[in-house]
Amino acid sequence: MDSSVSQPLSPNAKYHFKNEYDDYTENNAKPHIENHTVSATTKITSKLIKKWESTLDEVENWTSTDSTVYTGTAGVGLLFFRKAPNDTQNLRNIRKKYLQLEQLKNRRITFLCGDAGPLSLAAVISYKLEDKKIFDFCIRKLMAFVKVVKSTEGELPNEYLYGRAGFLFALLYVNKHVSPPPFAESVIRSIVSAILFSGQKTAKNLKMDKDWPLMFEWHSSKYLGAAHGLSGIIYLLLQARQYLTEEELTTIIKPTIASLSKTRFPTGNFPSSIGAGKDKYVQWCHGAPGFLYMYCEAYRAFGDTHYLYAAEKCADVIWFRGIVKKGYSLCHGVAGNAYCFLEMFQTTKAERHLYRAIKFAEYCLEYTKDREECVPDRPVSLYEGISGPMYLLLDIQDPVNAKFPGFTL
Repeated sequence: MDSSVSQPLSPNAKYHFKNEYDDYTENNAKPHIENHTVSATTKITSKLIKKWESTLDEVENWTSTDSTVYTGTAGVGLLFFRKAPNDTQNLRNIRKKYLQLEQLKNRRITFLCGDAGPLSLAAVISYKLEDKKIFDFCIRKLMAFVKVVKSTEGELPNEYLYGRAGFLFALLYVNKHVSPPPFAESVIRSIVSAILFSGQKTAKNLKMDKDWPLMFEWHSSKYLGAAHGLSGIIYLLLQARQYLTEEELTTIIKPTIASLSKTRFPTGNFPSSIGAGKDKYVQWCHGAPGFLYMYCEAYRAFGDTHYLYAAEKCADVIWFRGIVKKGYSLCHGVAGNAYCFLEMFQTTKAERHLYRAIKFAEYCLEYTKDREECVPDRPVSLYEGISGPMYLLLDIQDPVNAKFPGFTL
């Protein structure tokens, strides 16, 4: 596809800074990319050690009673795990200092915002340390949630941050990193079935099922983005498609994606929820970034090129409007948007996407507080604070294998 694109209409420039970076050309990319990876001479590589040391200073002086991956200590633990996943002393330190297993309160069940996050990470670390006692403890605690999550009788939501999708991610994360996988296919399938049942029931109750095989609500809103909404749930179901039938993929997932596609604004962005008329957000939690992941995974699952074209349109929106004024975070900032270009690079192998990811990573590296219009409540955390951009800077050094933490398996 043609890499020279005109800047799309931006009706709400007050939400983002103008992207001052030159877009991709082969000449522009030469100083940054070598052999399909990040050149050792780029800023984000040459300054990586210094950035890690400054981040470490902030992290070591930080204390929190929040144990979650999203805004708490487990997220910092995940950062250290990314830094040195096979260092025995590092693994012990993460488990002791950042996972706070003794303080978990059995309240929420998701990977990002609940007990399942620290439990999942502790399970993987304990497996690596060959600590069967703590590993078994973590698996038992996770299994104890299954009965509640697979039941469709209560009011449990389905989205990533607080619902079934967030719990399903936790189980899939452990199964990916542990051999043999501790959670049986029947367990995974029971959660998938609950998500599908709930989505079909909600669509029918809202009288939307003619066009929407699946629909979900959270706080009475029909959210569409990655964090709380339908595109994020579909993305996870596609990542777990081995647990879905061909009929479910064809008659439920594909038509739902088709209906989601019809909500696109003329600018190429997407609304945060059904009925939200303002084209405001271009960030992981709301808008085009979450849809990009869904389209890329749909392309991998079904092979239809129109999904890839839809993802490319999202990528252009993110390039022009993705340097958001909320800051550099993963959830609603530039670091999260940078991951979209890494996803596109992995899907297409086109260097322009890696180049764009590098430019957004440079922004995170050089970010100064004078551009900070939204001061993070948890300035050290993974999804709102400095740990997220640091995770990106580590991850982008191996762009083919980079994965948005807590979202991509």
